[in-house]
Amino acid sequence: MSAPWDAIVTTGIGAAATVAGILIGGVVGRRNQNQQWLRDTQAAAYAAYLREFTAIEIELREAYLDDRSNTADWAPFNAALTSLSLVATPEVANAAGDLTEAVGRLALMVADRGPKDRDELRQIMSDLASRQVSFVNAARRSLDASQQPLGSQLGGPPPWREIEPYAPAPRSGQ
Repeated sequence: MSAPWDAIVTTGIGAAATVAGILIGGVVGRRNQNQQWLRDTQAAAYAAYLREFTAIEIELREAYLDDRSNTADWAPFNAALTSLSLVATPEVANAAGDLTEAVGRLALMVADRGPKDRDELRQIMSDLASRQVSFVNAARRSLDASQQPLGSQLGGPPPWREIEPYAPAPRSGQ
């Protein structure tokens, strides 16, 4: 009589373990899919923001150096920033905010039709470059914490030595 109960208990334990394995596998698989979706979506949002930042920065810099009005299309930049806000980690969002603030300072400088200030341009371009690197490194960490930070800039605002020949001459007394 004990043999049938042994078989029933063993079969029941096996069935329960199978059902538990399926449920746990489903939960773990779903979690991994969600994490992969989030990483992919973050990477796309970060790339879109960098692409739109670059387009805005180039237009603003050229408008300033050419002494003309800004003709930048801000809609894609703002859309990329808004999309980024949906998936960015707080660190990445703060770095994007810092970079966006520097872009705003450049836009105000372009809009100011007064005398050009070479030192102010140099400072803004330096801020843009360092904040772009900070954003890239924050984005890299959020996608994979094992990534090493970049020590130098790739893309984005050019170094001052490339801008300086085209920048307005220093004002007298400077």
